[in-house]
Amino acid sequence: MFFDWEPHVNDRSDVVMRLDGLHERHTGLTESISGTYLEAASVCFSRHHDSPVDLTIACDGESSVEAVEFPRPTDRVMKAWANRIDTTEAGAYGVSLAAVEVKSQLVAVRRAETLTGADWYVAPIGSDPDDLENCYRLEISGIDTGNQAVMAARLRQKIEQTRKGVSNLPAIASVVGFREKAVVIQTVGDQR
Repeated sequence: MFFDWEPHVNDRSDVVMRLDGLHERHTGLTESISGTYLEAASVCFSRHHDSPVDLTIACDGESSVEAVEFPRPTDRVMKAWANRIDTTEAGAYGVSLAAVEVKSQLVAVRRAETLTGADWYVAPIGSDPDDLENCYRLEISGIDTGNQAVMAARLRQKIEQTRKGVSNLPAIASVVGFREKAVVIQTVGDQR
């Protein structure tokens, strides 16, 4: 494996990773979008687990475990999110944004344009959200049932996608594995 995401015994963070209220911390999100991401993530996690889950986050080679709570989806929510692909994508957006907030102190400031090789622009907490010079491009993907090997392969694809993007901003790739209860986050280097 080209990264280590096996948590060590005492790697639980004291910081709580919250999926709710993302719009309160991420200026690029509205309350409605934040709510859809929470619903989708709740559906994705509940396919395999009960709340709370211990989510392993591997960020640039360092791993930790974050306790993540999510509401139990109602029957209505499950029906609204019956499309597995759309739900996994939206859920991964919410989980990845919460993970980069906790691990890298970055928040979403704006949706990325088509062909940039990314989904979101993220910037350091407290920075000017209109100044893209301080931003990173964040590419996100979600996997419902794949194992660590599948996640590693997807991460390599997402890294390559960011490198081909039409942008001079640095990039980060993130993959969420809902069954695996894991997120891998990798800052993308300039190597092509």
